[in-house]
Amino acid sequence: MSARHAPILALLTLLFFLRVLGQALVAFVSVSWLPAMEQWHSGLLPYPMLLTIQLVMLVVMVKIVMDISRGAGFFAKQRPGWSRFLVSFSAIYVGAMVLRYISVMALYPEQRWLGGTIPIIFHFVLAGFLFTWGRFHSQRATFARVVNA
Repeated sequence: MSARHAPILALLTLLFFLRVLGQALVAFVSVSWLPAMEQWHSGLLPYPMLLTIQLVMLVVMVKIVMDISRGAGFFAKQRPGWSRFLVSFSAIYVGAMVLRYISVMALYPEQRWLGGTIPIIFHFVLAGFLFTWGRFHSQRATFARVVNA
């Protein structure tokens, strides 16, 4: 199963990395060819704190991808108990982002349809990562490994 999940997790990690890089380029280098900082950052956390959290997340995401790709390491071991939590949490996460999008569009009609959506879109990327990681841990994945062994 890792052969199926690892490339998807890697792609989602790359997309999140590009988001972190894009925002850092706007914040620190003031590149003009990317959207302004207000489009990248909701302001809920100070940017230095947000960047630190994002970098830690990227390190963990890369470790998960590497372990699953190699079929070895802490994150390569399938834990069926994690599956339900990760898949359920990813669904709640997506639902929260849909509500966030609706509320942003209702409160800021001048931003319709895509204004202020960069953070929301990348929360969907993170939810997709959690969902895919949860599917990796599903019992069907464990069963398929046993059957194919």
